[in-house]
Amino acid sequence: MKIEQLSNERDMLLKAKREHYAVGAFNFSSIEIMRAIVDAAEAAHSPVILALSEGGLKYAEPRYIRHVVGVVSEMSNAPVALHLDHGKNIDIVREVIDLGFNSVMIDGSSLPYDENIAVTKEVVKYAHKRGVVVEGELGVLAGVEDDVHSDVHKYTDPEQAVDFVKKTGVDSLAIAIGTSHGAYKFSGEAKLRIDILKNINSLLPEVPLVLHGASSVPQNFVKTINEYGGKIEGAKGVPEEEIRESCRNGISKVNCDTDLRLAFTATIRKYLVENPTIFDPRKYLQACKDAMRDFVIDKMTNVLLSANKA
Repeated sequence: MKIEQLSNERDMLLKAKREHYAVGAFNFSSIEIMRAIVDAAEAAHSPVILALSEGGLKYAEPRYIRHVVGVVSEMSNAPVALHLDHGKNIDIVREVIDLGFNSVMIDGSSLPYDENIAVTKEVVKYAHKRGVVVEGELGVLAGVEDDVHSDVHKYTDPEQAVDFVKKTGVDSLAIAIGTSHGAYKFSGEAKLRIDILKNINSLLPEVPLVLHGASSVPQNFVKTINEYGGKIEGAKGVPEEEIRESCRNGISKVNCDTDLRLAFTATIRKYLVENPTIFDPRKYLQACKDAMRDFVIDKMTNVLLSANKA
């Protein structure tokens, strides 16, 4: 059952590609996080993609998510799409399509090339019959996020990207140009391969390109977590200027998960230490929601350049 109020993600991303900005795909696993994301999109007048990983689905329960997002999208004045992030299990991909998700990612990037094509093509066939758009992935990102992990990084080959899109029929393509999953992205200087991005973009001018592993890991959140009892040492993300440069050169969708986790954790740690008598969850969850909303507004406005594009 399709959620009629959801916006078409492919249309969102094609507009973003034409106008040189990116739509943020923000992962959520609770109502507080989802509300923060949608409230930010409304405040920034920005399109937004609500994303759930397979781990997020397991935690949040797909049937609840489908109905809650349906209500939110109906009430919101911002364009909202609902996306499965890093779908590796085809049965789960089919399940969320049938539940009403209008965008899915099939992640066969860890498979041999021919197998990646085969599994992606199978999902595209199933999804397109039901009006659902599909994101594929080519190349490998190092790092860890939920059940997605790799010790190696493999840049996307531009010529292979063309072949992959042609053979699978995907609506958008996640590429590897130097980003990494998780909070510990780089040990040295972070540098994205904008030259590879430009090459792929020139070869696939009508295909939206996607950047995973692009959290900037704001150091103010890391500092607060550590000051209030946490232990996140050496965490380092993608510099915001690198992300902006990617948006200007063909990236139409940027995924963000780690930064929201950091904002939530920093806020709740600080709040509970500074307010030891408070035991009403509404108090500290409201503070967390406000912090995440403000972060997303800033991200949309100053990094993704999607503010006032709704």
